Amino acid sequence: MTSAFLAAINILSRPPEASPHDAQSPPQKALLDALGANRSLLLERLHGDSGFEKVRKRREEVKAAAGWFCSDGEDATWSFVQECLLLLLTLTRHLSEELERFQQAPPPSAATWRTPEMAPPLPPDILSVAQQKTLSAALQFVVCLGLCPYLAPGVGVPLGRRSAFGTMVEKLVRGGAEPTGGRRLLTTTTVLLQLAELSSLATLLFTRHLGDVMAALSQLGYEPHREEERPLGAEERRTCRDALKKLLPKVYQPMVVKELLTLQGGPRQSGPAGCSGGSGSRTGLGSAPAWLRRLCGRLLSERLMQPHGVQAVVRAVLEGGAGGESDWRKCDAVARILVACPQQSVSADDYFRHVCPQILDLLHFKDKLTAQQFQRVATRAALSVVQERPGSAQQYLLAPVLAPLHRCTSSSVDGDSRAAVDESELTRCVEDVYKVWVVGNCPSASLLKALEDVLPVVFTLFCFTKKNVSHLRAPCQEVLLWYLSHAEPSDALSALRRLSGLQGRTNEVAADLHFIPGSDGGAQLSCRESCSDEDDQLYEKLSAEQWRLDCLMQLLAGLTDCDLPGDFFLDLLQDLTSWVSGEETQDEDEPNVSAMTLLEVEQQVLGRAESRARRLVLLQVLAVMVESLQHTELLRKPTQVVDFTVALLQRACLGLDRGPGPHVGNPIESQTLSMGMGLVATLLSGPQLSADDYSSMSRLLPPLETLSQQHPEGDVQELASNLRAVIATHGAYRPENLHSAGPGSGPGPGPGCGSGPGPGPGSGPGPGSGSGPGPGPGPPQPSRNTETTEKNNSEANVSQTPVSKVSGSPRGGGGTFTSGDPRPPAKPLSDWLLEACDPEVPTRAFALRVLTQMVQDGDPEAVQAQEKVLTLFLENLEHEDPFVYLSAIQGLAALADSYPDRILERLLQDFQGGPSLPSSNKERSLETRLKVGEVLMRASRVMGELAPHLGRPLVAVFLQGTRDLDRSVRASSLSNLGELCQRLDYSLGPLAQELSSCLTALIKTEKEAEVRRAAVHVVTLLLRGLSDKSTQVLGDVLLDLYRALKWAVRSDPDEVAVLHAQLALEELDDVMRRFIFPEQKLEKKIVVLP
Repeated sequence: MTSAFLAAINILSRPPEASPHDAQSPPQKALLDALGANRSLLLERLHGDSGFEKVRKRREEVKAAAGWFCSDGEDATWSFVQECLLLLLTLTRHLSEELERFQQAPPPSAATWRTPEMAPPLPPDILSVAQQKTLSAALQFVVCLGLCPYLAPGVGVPLGRRSAFGTMVEKLVRGGAEPTGGRRLLTTTTVLLQLAELSSLATLLFTRHLGDVMAALSQLGYEPHREEERPLGAEERRTCRDALKKLLPKVYQPMVVKELLTLQGGPRQSGPAGCSGGSGSRTGLGSAPAWLRRLCGRLLSERLMQPHGVQAVVRAVLEGGAGGESDWRKCDAVARILVACPQQSVSADDYFRHVCPQILDLLHFKDKLTAQQFQRVATRAALSVVQERPGSAQQYLLAPVLAPLHRCTSSSVDGDSRAAVDESELTRCVEDVYKVWVVGNCPSASLLKALEDVLPVVFTLFCFTKKNVSHLRAPCQEVLLWYLSHAEPSDALSALRRLSGLQGRTNEVAADLHFIPGSDGGAQLSCRESCSDEDDQLYEKLSAEQWRLDCLMQLLAGLTDCDLPGDFFLDLLQDLTSWVSGEETQDEDEPNVSAMTLLEVEQQVLGRAESRARRLVLLQVLAVMVESLQHTELLRKPTQVVDFTVALLQRACLGLDRGPGPHVGNPIESQTLSMGMGLVATLLSGPQLSADDYSSMSRLLPPLETLSQQHPEGDVQELASNLRAVIATHGAYRPENLHSAGPGSGPGPGPGCGSGPGPGPGSGPGPGSGSGPGPGPGPPQPSRNTETTEKNNSEANVSQTPVSKVSGSPRGGGGTFTSGDPRPPAKPLSDWLLEACDPEVPTRAFALRVLTQMVQDGDPEAVQAQEKVLTLFLENLEHEDPFVYLSAIQGLAALADSYPDRILERLLQDFQGGPSLPSSNKERSLETRLKVGEVLMRASRVMGELAPHLGRPLVAVFLQGTRDLDRSVRASSLSNLGELCQRLDYSLGPLAQELSSCLTALIKTEKEAEVRRAAVHVVTLLLRGLSDKSTQVLGDVLLDLYRALKWAVRSDPDEVAVLHAQLALEELDDVMRRFIFPEQKLEKKIVVLP
C-alpha cells in the first residue's frame, strides 16, 4: 500500500508532458498550468482509479482533521501546496501505523528462516531510492512554494539567490494572498514538523531543508510585531519557540551550527548552489534583521557551551575543505570565534571553563586531514586565549596540558610500584606541548613561564630518550630548542645553568622516580628501586650527570644561528674569573676557628665544600663545552670574541696581582696570555674596522694597561702598550710589528703546546688556539715539530710561523706532512737519522716524516742507506706513541713501494713470526704484527698493475694467517686478503678454490664474530673488485660463496656479519644481473669473409 501513496505523490510532483503550446507561453504561466494540471489529474485518479481507493479515504480523513485546508482554488500555487501537504500527512500516518504494527508483531522463530544467511525483514518506513527521490521532489515543492515566499526579508536565503527557478517562483507567489502569509507559513512549518516525527522522513527533510525550517520557526516565534499586526497568537508563538528549541538538539550539531551561521550572516560559506538554504552560497546576501542576529548568536553560544560544542563549530566551518589556503583562513576565523566570549555567557571564567577542555580535545584526532585542520584551530585558539585571557589560560588550558609533567616532580607517597605517569598520558602531554608551543610558535611571557617550570622534566625525559629508541626524542628536543631560542637571554642562561647543575635544581623529577621504556616506544614514570650499595649509587649519580652534560651539549650544537652557546660559554668564563679572584679573598680572610662554635665551624666547612662542588661542576661544564663544540659555534660574533679576550686578559691580570711567585712562569697562564694578546692583534689587523668595533674593544683597555705596567716581561709590556694605543686611537697609531703579533707569535710557549681559557691544558676553543702533541689518532703537526727542531738555531723563525701552520685544527688533531708542505731545512741524512732516535716525541715523529719524504723522492743518500732506514722504521714501529708508529708505518709503506722485492719479504717474515730485531719487545709482539699488517695493506693498495706479480707471496701468507691462534691476526689477515684480492683480476683464478674453501669454512665454523665479519667482507671486496669478471674468475666457486652468504644471513647471530652478508649478496646480484641482462649497445662489427 505504501507504493500507492507514493504513486499519488508522484502524480502531483512529476513534470507534465511538453506540448508546442507550452513552449510558446511564458515560464510563469507554464508553471501555473503545470501545477493546476497535476492537481486536476491527481483528483481525477483518486476518484476514478480503484487502486487509489485507500489513498482517497485516508486523504479525506486527514482533510477533515486539518483546520488549515482551504478549498478556494483562486491561488493555484497554494492549492497545489495544500494537496502536497495532505498527501505527505497521509503517507506519514500510513507509515506510522505500519511501523507500529511491525514493532508489535512477534519476532519470527528460527524455524521460519529458510537459510541462516537470510536477512531480517525491513521496517515498513524504509524507502527505496526512487521513492526517496519522489518524496524529495514533493518536499522541494512545499518548501519553495509554501514556505520560502512567506519569509520576511533578510530571514533565510531568498529563492532568487538560489537558482533561476527560485527567481521565477518569487515573482509568481505573492506573500500577502489570503489567508495571510504568516498563517500559511505556520501551516507549512507545522506539517513539516509532523512529517519529521517519522525518522525516515525527518532525514529527507532536514538534510535538504533544515535551514528553511529553522528560518520559519525563528520568524514565527521571535519576529517582533505591533500588537495589531501580529499574525499569530501568543500561544502559537510560544509553540513555535518550543518547537525550535526541541529541534536543534535532535539534528547533527555541525549542520545546526552551519545553518545558524547562514541565518546570522557573516563570512562566505563554501558549497554548491542548490535549493536548500543551508547549502547555498551566501555571496551577496543582505544582512539579517537585528532580532535574528541576536537570536542566532544566542543559539550559537548554547551550541558552543554544550559537550562537544567546540567540535561541532569547527566541523561546521571546516567540513568539505580540501586543505588549501582558504581552509587555513577558516581555521584562524574559527579560532577567533572560540576565543570571543559571548554576551549570553554567565561569565568569562565560566565560558573558558567549558571551552578550554574542548579546545584541547581537538589536538587528539587521528584522521590525517581532520587532525591537521583541527590542530590548527586548537593551536590558534589556545594561543589567542593565552594572549587575551592569560589567567583563564593558565587555569583551564596550560595547567591541564602540563599536569603530567608537574606530577613527575612529586614524590611517590606510598611507594607504589605502579607507574606514576603512564605511557599514553606522557606521550599525549609531550605531543600537546609540541603542538601548542613549537608548532604554534607564538612566544609570550605566559607560555615561556609555564614551560620554564617543567623544562627540567622535559630535559630529563630527553636525556632518557637519547639512551633508547623512542618517538618522544624529537618532540622533546624541539621543545627544548624552542624555549632556548625564544626565551629572554637572561632566562635562557639561567635555564642552562639549572640544566647543567650550576644552580640549584628546582622542579626536577622526584628522586624516588625515574623514566622507564614504554611498551609502545614511549616512556613512563615509575618508582625507582632502592640501591643498597653506596658505590653503585655514586657511580649512577656521576654517570647520569655526565650524560646530562653530553645531552646539553647536543642541544647547544643544535642552536644554529643563535648566540646563546657563546653567551653561555662567556658567562662561565666570567664565573671562572670571579672564582679565581674570590679564592684569593678567601685565602686572605682565613677565619679563626678557635673563636667559633661547633655549629659555626660545621657551617663553615659545609659552605666551603659546597663552594668546591660548584667549582668542580663549573670546570666540568667548561671542559665538556670546549671538547664538544667547535669554536665557530661558541664565538660567532666579533663582540663574543672580544668578550672572550677580555676574560682571558682579566685572568692573566689576576695572576699579576698576586705578586711574584711560581705562578708567574706557569706555562698555562703564559699560553693564555699569549693567545689573548694574539687574538687582539689579529682583530686589530683586520681590514676596515668600524667605530663600533673599536668601541666594543674599549673594554680591553683596562687589562692591557695593567699588563703594560705590571707584567715582569718587557716584550709583553711593549706589546700590551702598543695594542692599547691602537685601540685608544681607533687605529690612527699602528706600529710596524703589529702584524707579526698574531696568535702564533706571542710571548711564552708556542701555540702548539698551550691551552685556551678552559680549566686545563689543551682546552682552548677560541680562534687561534692549538693543541700540543700527544696520543691521538693523527701524526704530529709539522709547524710544531719545526719549532722544536729549530729552537736552538733561530727563535725568530718561530715567531714568524703563520697561524695556519701553528694549529692544524681547532680540536688539536694533527695534520700530516705532505709533498705540498714547505721543504724541511737542508740537513744531511745522518742528522735526520739521529733525530729519529730522539727521546722527544715531536722531534722523532717529524724526522721520520722527513725520511719518508726522502725515500719517496728517491734521495741518493736514502737509497744507499735503505737498510739503516728500514731498521729505524722497524724500531719505531714498536713505539707506543701513535705519532711515532704511524709515521713509521707510512715510511715502511713508502719503502715497500720503492723496493718491493726486499722490503715485502722482510715484512712478511715479521708478520708471520713476529718482530725479528734483536731489540724487539717480545711482550708486544702481537701489537707489532698488527702494525706490520697495516703496512702490508697500504703496500697492497699501491701495487697497481704489479699486484698479480708481487701479490702471490702475500696471498699465501695471508691465507696462513687465517689459521693463527689470535683472532686479531686472523681478522687482520682477512682484511689484507680482501684488499689484495680485489686487485689480482684474472691471476686470482688458480687460487679461487683454495680461497673459497677458506672463506666458506670461516663463515660457517669460526666462533669469533670479528673474524666472521672479516671473512664475509672479503667476499664483498672480491665481487666489488672483479665486477663483471666475477663470472669468469670465480665461476667454479660462485655457488659455494652464494650458499655461504645465504647461510650467514639466515643463521649468523651477529648483526654486523649479517649486514656484511647482505651487502655481498647485493654485489653478487648486481654482477649476475649485468651478466644475464647485458647492456644493449649499438655498434658495428666488420667481419672479413674468407
